Amino acid sequence: MLKDLCESTHINNIDQVNIHRESIREKNFVDTAGLFKALSDPTRIKIAYILTLEELCVCDVASIAEVSTATASHHLRLLRDLGLAAYRKQGKLAFYSINNETIKELLQITVDGKEGE
Repeated sequence: MLKDLCESTHINNIDQVNIHRESIREKNFVDTAGLFKALSDPTRIKIAYILTLEELCVCDVASIAEVSTATASHHLRLLRDLGLAAYRKQGKLAFYSINNETIKELLQITVDGKEGE
C-alpha cells in the first residue's frame, strides 16, 4: 500500500485549511471542464474565435472557417448548447455570436498570443 509522501500540511492554521477547502468546494469544476472540452477541438476554437469578432450567420462562419455549412452548424449548435455562443433567428437565417466577455478574452489571448489590446 502506498503511503502519502506528505505527512503534514504547510498551512499552520487549521482555520486556513478549512477556508481553502470550502473555497474549493464552491467552485464549479464540472462547468469549467465542459468549457475546456468544448474548446478542445481546433475547428470549434476557430469558429468561436471568428464569433468574437462579430455576429455572423452559419453560412458566413462556414466560409470564413473554410468548413462545410453542415460542419459549421454542428460546431455552432454545440457551442450554443454549452452556453458559449448566443443564437438568434432572423427569418430563415441563424446568427451566432460570443457575448461572454470572459470567453472572448480567453479566446483572443490564447489565439492571438497577447493580452487585451
